[in-house]
Amino acid sequence: MKATVIVCTYNRCDTLAKTLESLAASTIPDSVEWEIVVIDNNSSDRTRQIVDDFSRRFPGRFRYAFEPRQGKSFALNRGIRETQADVLAFTDDDVIAEPAWLWNLTRNLFSGEWQGAGGKILPLNTAPIPDWIPRDTYGVLWGSFDLGDESRDIRLAPYGANMAFRREVFEHGLFRTDIGPGVQGARSTNCEDQNIGEGVLRRGGKLRYEPEAVIHHPFDTQRITRKYILNVFFQMGRYRALETESKPAVHGIPRRYFTIVKLFSFECPKRLYHWLSASEPAQRFSWRLLLSSSLGQAYELAFGHRASTAESAPTALRHS
Repeated sequence: MKATVIVCTYNRCDTLAKTLESLAASTIPDSVEWEIVVIDNNSSDRTRQIVDDFSRRFPGRFRYAFEPRQGKSFALNRGIRETQADVLAFTDDDVIAEPAWLWNLTRNLFSGEWQGAGGKILPLNTAPIPDWIPRDTYGVLWGSFDLGDESRDIRLAPYGANMAFRREVFEHGLFRTDIGPGVQGARSTNCEDQNIGEGVLRRGGKLRYEPEAVIHHPFDTQRITRKYILNVFFQMGRYRALETESKPAVHGIPRRYFTIVKLFSFECPKRLYHWLSASEPAQRFSWRLLLSSSLGQAYELAFGHRASTAESAPTALRHS
């Protein structure tokens, strides 16, 4: 049995060093072979030196790879191509992993009953949250993922800072390279990670929540602005538009046209009305966010590229 942790990074050598230090302290049974592959996505800082230092300190445990195409999805796909491991785990370059994280996240995937798993993501630091931000948006905005303390099957795609999949999941395709952070002209700048888990669920596969697989993720206080939060939901709306493309046409008419009519005739007016009429700050902003999401969806359906640029699975991943 072999597990590979894939860490994509771009100009974060200081936080990367702390992340790799926490991963180096992982406690894994001797029967499991494991490694950490760091994908450098055109960093201009000391990223290469940091990874080389860990490779010297922990021989055979760390590997460095370079991906010249800018964008997290390209880097993630390079990481998949770099390993033949049975299970691939993913995390970010600014987190702290608890020692048992990797094993708790992946141990139930080796049997084949589950195709993927997600763990608990907790804030590494805290900050006062303004009362105008709805509580049910915290997870989306700051990447926290906490479904309680019981392991169970889930119908919700895990987040990229704490997820793992069996290798055969990627035989159906890799991360979409038209979405994700850093991708030039991206159709959406987020949700590239959730797209993989959602694909598993659409195909009838099983995902598992592992609460003892804990990652601590930093809380970026600079994101506490209306402009930033509205853009997050606009980008989520653009991502929702991709779902429409996968549905068949109706009497030869692309389904996106029907969706645009529905958005502007019903959904947007309803959300605009509730935004303008709500009196409580968080409720008012919640409707504004939903409206931003609808507008993002309409924008992508009307002006986005029609053809997907998802990367197909490399030959080595396909069934022979």
